[in-house]
Amino acid sequence: MSNAKITEIEKEIEQIKEQLQEIGEMRPGSLTQQYRVPSEKLGGYYQLSYMHKMKSRTDYVRPQFVDQIRTQVATYKHFKKLVDRWIELAILHSKLIMDIAKKKGEK
Repeated sequence: MSNAKITEIEKEIEQIKEQLQEIGEMRPGSLTQQYRVPSEKLGGYYQLSYMHKMKSRTDYVRPQFVDQIRTQVATYKHFKKLVDRWIELAILHSKLIMDIAKKKGEK
């Protein structure tokens, strides 16, 4: 059972690695539309807010780049999801390896 689970985890990690090789341009953050007069929704502009090196940053985004930045932010979120899953699997893999070694040692 455990060896089959280890093989399954290793296959999923390999799939994640393959997906990560396909990752394109990315940027962290959140893209929002803001207004200079919010109550009347006048003077709209876009801003990208993010953290980098433990500092909060904000970039203004010109309208012609909004779609590009949206795609980059979505790519970053996908990247983070893949990395988080890889970490979960790596922890589980390590625990299973240790459990198998422990069981072999007890016999």
